Amino acid sequence: MSKKPNAPRVAENEARAFVKHLRVSPRKLNLVAQMIRGMAAEDALVALSFSRKRISNDVKKALSSAIANAENNHQLDVDRLIVAEASVGKQMMIKRIRARARGRAARVEKPFSNLTIVVREVEEVEEAA
Repeated sequence: MSKKPNAPRVAENEARAFVKHLRVSPRKLNLVAQMIRGMAAEDALVALSFSRKRISNDVKKALSSAIANAENNHQLDVDRLIVAEASVGKQMMIKRIRARARGRAARVEKPFSNLTIVVREVEEVEEAA
């Protein structure tokens, strides 16, 4: 009387990495995720290394994790990987109080985000000109 195993969330030629509780708003994180969508995996790592956004280091770690998952868990060729998906979602919102004039208070909301990166093995990786 055991449960049936869950269906795989990715295809045979894909691997994914999921990061929860990134301390940045989804809107700012999506700017970095949009930058690497559709790129070759190694080109995306280089682009994230030279990005000036604070969160790009965490996105780089997530991409490295997805590449490692592809290599170790799915036996995919690292040189033929592209970033198939880089999706961003809302997580939670920490609410804080900031003191204002005349004894009033204002709410400060500190957002968190989720990041999902899916890398896919393709036949030919286009070289950047």
